[in-house]
Amino acid sequence: MEHGLNTGQNGSRKPRYRRVVLKLSGEALSGVGGSGIDPDQAAFIAHRIKAIHDLGVQVGVVIGAGNLWRGKIGVERGMDQSTADHMGMIATVMNALALRDALEREGIETRVQTAIEMNKIAEPYIRLRAIRHLEKGRVVIIAGGTGNPYFTTDTAAALRAMEIDAEVIIKATKVDGVYDSDPKKNPNARLYRTLTFREAIEQRLEVMDMTAFTLCMDNNQPILVVNFWAEGALEAAVMGESVGTLVSAVA
Repeated sequence: MEHGLNTGQNGSRKPRYRRVVLKLSGEALSGVGGSGIDPDQAAFIAHRIKAIHDLGVQVGVVIGAGNLWRGKIGVERGMDQSTADHMGMIATVMNALALRDALEREGIETRVQTAIEMNKIAEPYIRLRAIRHLEKGRVVIIAGGTGNPYFTTDTAAALRAMEIDAEVIIKATKVDGVYDSDPKKNPNARLYRTLTFREAIEQRLEVMDMTAFTLCMDNNQPILVVNFWAEGALEAAVMGESVGTLVSAVA
Protein backbone atom coordinates (compact mmCIF):
# COMPACT_ATOMS: atom_id res chain seq x y z
CA MET A 1 0.00 0.00 0.00
CA GLU A 2 1.51 3.30 -1.05
CA HIS A 3 1.55 6.56 0.78
CA GLY A 4 0.23 9.41 -1.30
CA LEU A 5 -2.13 12.33 -1.26
CA ASN A 6 -5.68 11.91 -2.52
CA THR A 7 -7.67 14.68 -4.12
CA GLY A 8 -11.34 14.95 -4.84
CA GLN A 9 -12.85 15.96 -8.17
CA ASN A 10 -12.71 19.61 -7.17
CA GLY A 11 -9.03 19.33 -6.30
CA SER A 12 -9.55 19.34 -2.54
CA ARG A 13 -7.63 16.81 -0.51
CA LYS A 14 -9.39 13.87 1.04
CA PRO A 15 -8.12 11.26 3.49
CA ARG A 16 -5.97 8.41 2.26
CA TYR A 17 -7.78 6.08 4.66
CA ARG A 18 -11.57 5.85 4.89
CA ARG A 19 -11.73 3.63 8.00
CA VAL A 20 -9.06 3.09 10.64
CA VAL A 21 -8.59 1.34 13.96
CA LEU A 22 -6.62 3.44 16.42
CA LYS A 23 -4.73 1.36 18.99
CA LEU A 24 -4.04 3.28 22.20
CA SER A 25 -2.19 2.09 25.28
CA GLY A 26 -3.92 2.47 28.61
CA GLU A 27 -1.03 4.69 29.72
CA ALA A 28 -2.21 7.28 27.21
CA LEU A 29 -5.03 8.09 29.65
CA SER A 30 -2.86 8.15 32.76
CA GLY A 31 -1.75 11.14 34.74
CA VAL A 32 1.42 11.75 36.71
CA GLY A 33 3.07 8.46 37.64
CA GLY A 34 1.59 6.55 34.73
CA SER A 35 -1.45 5.21 36.54
CA GLY A 36 -5.13 6.02 36.89
CA ILE A 37 -7.32 8.02 34.52
CA ASP A 38 -6.59 11.70 34.01
CA PRO A 39 -9.64 13.55 32.60
CA ASP A 40 -7.31 16.09 30.99
CA GLN A 41 -5.50 13.33 29.12
CA ALA A 42 -8.83 11.87 28.03
CA ALA A 43 -9.82 15.31 26.71
CA PHE A 44 -6.50 15.61 24.85
CA ILE A 45 -6.98 12.22 23.18
CA ALA A 46 -10.57 13.08 22.28
CA HIS A 47 -9.39 16.30 20.65
CA ARG A 48 -6.85 14.34 18.58
CA ILE A 49 -9.50 11.84 17.48
CA LYS A 50 -11.90 14.67 16.62
CA ALA A 51 -9.30 16.11 14.26
CA ILE A 52 -9.36 13.03 12.02
CA HIS A 53 -13.08 12.42 12.53
CA ASP A 54 -13.70 15.92 11.16
CA LEU A 55 -11.75 14.93 8.04
CA GLY A 56 -14.36 12.28 7.34
CA VAL A 57 -12.39 9.29 8.63
CA GLN A 58 -14.36 6.48 10.28
CA VAL A 59 -12.62 5.75 13.58
CA GLY A 60 -12.65 2.60 15.67
CA VAL A 61 -10.61 2.64 18.88
CA VAL A 62 -9.08 -0.21 20.84
CA ILE A 63 -7.52 0.81 24.16
CA GLY A 64 -5.40 -1.06 26.65
CA ALA A 65 -5.52 -1.05 30.45
CA GLY A 66 -1.93 -0.68 31.61
CA ASN A 67 -2.79 2.47 33.54
CA LEU A 68 -5.21 0.50 35.74
CA TRP A 69 -4.04 -3.09 35.83
CA ARG A 70 -1.25 -5.28 34.47
CA GLY A 71 -2.08 -8.96 34.57
CA LYS A 72 1.60 -9.86 34.44
CA ILE A 73 2.08 -8.41 37.92
CA GLY A 74 -0.69 -10.58 39.33
CA VAL A 75 0.59 -13.71 37.58
CA GLU A 76 4.09 -13.10 38.95
CA ARG A 77 2.55 -13.20 42.43
CA GLY A 78 0.69 -16.45 41.86
CA MET A 79 -2.60 -15.21 40.41
CA ASP A 80 -4.35 -17.41 37.87
CA GLN A 81 -3.65 -16.14 34.33
CA SER A 82 -7.30 -16.21 33.29
CA THR A 83 -8.35 -14.20 36.34
CA ALA A 84 -5.61 -11.64 35.78
CA ASP A 85 -6.49 -11.27 32.10
CA HIS A 86 -10.21 -10.91 32.79
CA MET A 87 -9.44 -8.13 35.24
CA GLY A 88 -7.48 -6.41 32.48
CA MET A 89 -10.38 -6.76 30.06
CA ILE A 90 -12.73 -5.13 32.56
CA ALA A 91 -10.21 -2.32 33.09
CA THR A 92 -10.27 -1.55 29.35
CA VAL A 93 -13.99 -0.90 29.68
CA MET A 94 -13.32 1.74 32.36
CA ASN A 95 -10.89 3.44 30.00
CA ALA A 96 -13.37 3.20 27.14
CA LEU A 97 -16.11 4.88 29.21
CA ALA A 98 -13.76 7.72 30.17
CA LEU A 99 -12.80 8.24 26.53
CA ARG A 100 -16.41 8.07 25.37
CA ASP A 101 -17.33 10.80 27.84
CA ALA A 102 -14.48 12.99 26.56
CA LEU A 103 -15.49 12.41 22.93
CA GLU A 104 -19.13 13.19 23.62
CA ARG A 105 -18.05 16.47 25.22
CA GLU A 106 -16.25 17.22 21.95
CA GLY A 107 -19.60 16.79 20.20
CA ILE A 108 -18.79 13.39 18.67
CA GLU A 109 -21.42 10.69 18.94
CA THR A 110 -19.66 7.64 20.37
CA ARG A 111 -20.49 4.05 21.16
CA VAL A 112 -18.67 1.64 23.46
CA GLN A 113 -18.88 -2.03 22.55
CA THR A 114 -17.44 -4.78 24.72
CA ALA A 115 -16.36 -8.34 24.06
CA ILE A 116 -17.61 -9.19 27.58
CA GLU A 117 -21.27 -8.33 27.84
CA MET A 118 -22.09 -5.45 30.21
CA ASN A 119 -25.49 -4.42 28.89
CA LYS A 120 -26.09 -1.81 31.60
CA ILE A 121 -23.16 0.32 30.44
CA ALA A 122 -22.19 -0.68 26.89
CA GLU A 123 -23.29 -2.58 23.82
CA PRO A 124 -22.03 -6.09 23.19
CA TYR A 125 -19.50 -6.19 20.38
CA ILE A 126 -21.33 -7.09 17.18
CA ARG A 127 -19.35 -6.73 13.98
CA LEU A 128 -22.14 -5.50 11.70
CA ARG A 129 -23.46 -3.11 14.35
CA ALA A 130 -19.98 -1.64 14.79
CA ILE A 131 -19.72 -1.12 11.03
CA ARG A 132 -23.14 0.51 10.95
CA HIS A 133 -22.14 2.94 13.70
CA LEU A 134 -19.01 3.85 11.78
CA GLU A 135 -20.98 4.43 8.59
CA LYS A 136 -23.22 6.81 10.54
CA GLY A 137 -20.20 8.85 11.60
CA ARG A 138 -19.95 7.56 15.16
CA VAL A 139 -16.66 6.72 16.83
CA VAL A 140 -16.73 3.14 18.10
CA ILE A 141 -14.58 2.20 21.10
CA ILE A 142 -14.18 -1.57 21.22
CA ALA A 143 -13.28 -2.71 24.73
CA GLY A 144 -12.83 -5.99 26.56
CA GLY A 145 -9.98 -7.23 24.40
CA THR A 146 -10.94 -10.32 22.42
CA GLY A 147 -13.07 -11.57 25.31
CA ASN A 148 -10.56 -14.34 25.92
CA PRO A 149 -7.60 -14.62 28.31
CA TYR A 150 -4.03 -15.01 27.01
CA PHE A 151 -4.52 -12.39 24.27
CA THR A 152 -3.31 -8.79 24.41
CA THR A 153 -5.11 -5.65 23.28
CA ASP A 154 -2.66 -5.56 20.34
CA THR A 155 -4.23 -8.82 19.20
CA ALA A 156 -7.71 -7.40 19.84
CA ALA A 157 -6.86 -4.39 17.66
CA ALA A 158 -5.62 -6.64 14.85
CA LEU A 159 -8.68 -8.87 15.04
CA ARG A 160 -11.22 -6.04 15.18
CA ALA A 161 -9.51 -4.13 12.37
CA MET A 162 -9.91 -7.10 10.07
CA GLU A 163 -13.48 -7.77 11.18
CA ILE A 164 -14.68 -4.22 10.49
CA ASP A 165 -12.65 -3.90 7.26
CA ALA A 166 -10.37 -1.14 8.51
CA GLU A 167 -7.81 -0.11 5.91
CA VAL A 168 -5.06 0.37 8.47
CA ILE A 169 -4.28 -0.02 12.17
CA ILE A 170 -2.78 3.17 13.55
CA LYS A 171 -0.63 2.31 16.53
CA ALA A 172 -0.28 5.40 18.71
CA THR A 173 3.18 5.78 20.22
CA LYS A 174 5.42 8.48 21.67
CA VAL A 175 8.12 8.10 19.01
CA ASP A 176 8.11 9.10 15.34
CA GLY A 177 7.89 5.53 14.06
CA VAL A 178 9.91 2.33 14.01
CA TYR A 179 13.69 2.68 14.40
CA ASP A 180 16.46 0.15 13.91
CA SER A 181 17.53 0.78 17.51
CA ASP A 182 16.37 2.78 20.52
CA PRO A 183 16.52 6.47 19.48
CA LYS A 184 16.76 7.48 23.15
CA LYS A 185 20.00 5.53 23.50
CA ASN A 186 21.38 5.84 19.97
CA PRO A 187 21.35 9.33 18.40
CA ASN A 188 22.17 7.71 15.05
CA ALA A 189 19.18 5.37 15.11
CA ARG A 190 17.58 5.03 11.69
CA LEU A 191 13.88 5.73 11.23
CA TYR A 192 12.08 3.51 8.74
CA ARG A 193 9.32 5.11 6.69
CA THR A 194 8.19 1.78 5.22
CA LEU A 195 8.80 -1.83 6.17
CA THR A 196 7.52 -5.18 5.01
CA PHE A 197 6.23 -7.60 7.59
CA ARG A 198 9.11 -9.94 6.79
CA GLU A 199 11.72 -7.19 7.20
CA ALA A 200 10.31 -6.32 10.62
CA ILE A 201 10.52 -9.96 11.70
CA GLU A 202 14.01 -10.52 10.28
CA GLN A 203 15.33 -7.39 12.01
CA ARG A 204 13.45 -8.21 15.23
CA LEU A 205 11.76 -4.84 15.27
CA GLU A 206 9.04 -4.49 17.88
CA VAL A 207 5.91 -3.22 16.16
CA MET A 208 3.17 -5.16 17.98
CA ASP A 209 3.24 -8.34 20.02
CA MET A 210 4.07 -11.35 17.88
CA THR A 211 0.58 -12.88 17.91
CA ALA A 212 -0.97 -9.64 16.70
CA PHE A 213 1.81 -9.00 14.20
CA THR A 214 1.56 -12.49 12.70
CA LEU A 215 -2.20 -12.09 12.40
CA CYS A 216 -1.71 -8.85 10.49
CA MET A 217 0.95 -10.39 8.26
CA ASP A 218 -1.14 -13.45 7.43
CA ASN A 219 -4.13 -11.28 6.50
CA ASN A 220 -2.23 -8.37 4.88
CA GLN A 221 -3.49 -5.84 7.44
CA PRO A 222 -1.24 -2.73 7.27
CA ILE A 223 0.03 -1.13 10.48
CA LEU A 224 0.98 2.53 10.69
CA VAL A 225 3.10 3.49 13.71
CA VAL A 226 2.64 7.19 14.49
CA ASN A 227 3.67 9.64 17.18
CA PHE A 228 0.18 10.36 18.49
CA TRP A 229 1.45 13.18 20.69
CA ALA A 230 3.09 15.21 17.89
CA GLU A 231 0.85 18.05 16.77
CA GLY A 232 -0.69 17.31 13.39
CA ALA A 233 0.94 13.89 13.00
CA LEU A 234 -2.29 11.89 13.22
CA GLU A 235 -4.02 14.08 10.65
CA ALA A 236 -0.99 13.83 8.34
CA ALA A 237 -1.02 10.06 8.71
CA VAL A 238 -4.63 9.62 7.61
CA MET A 239 -4.05 12.01 4.72
CA GLY A 240 -1.28 9.74 3.46
CA GLU A 241 1.65 12.04 4.14
CA SER A 242 5.05 10.60 4.93
CA VAL A 243 4.87 10.39 8.70
CA GLY A 244 5.46 7.45 10.99
CA THR A 245 6.27 3.98 9.70
CA LEU A 246 3.98 1.96 7.46
CA VAL A 247 4.35 -1.81 7.82
CA SER A 248 2.68 -3.78 5.05
CA ALA A 249 3.15 -6.70 2.68
CA VAL A 250 5.10 -4.56 0.20
CA ALA A 251 7.32 -1.64 1.25
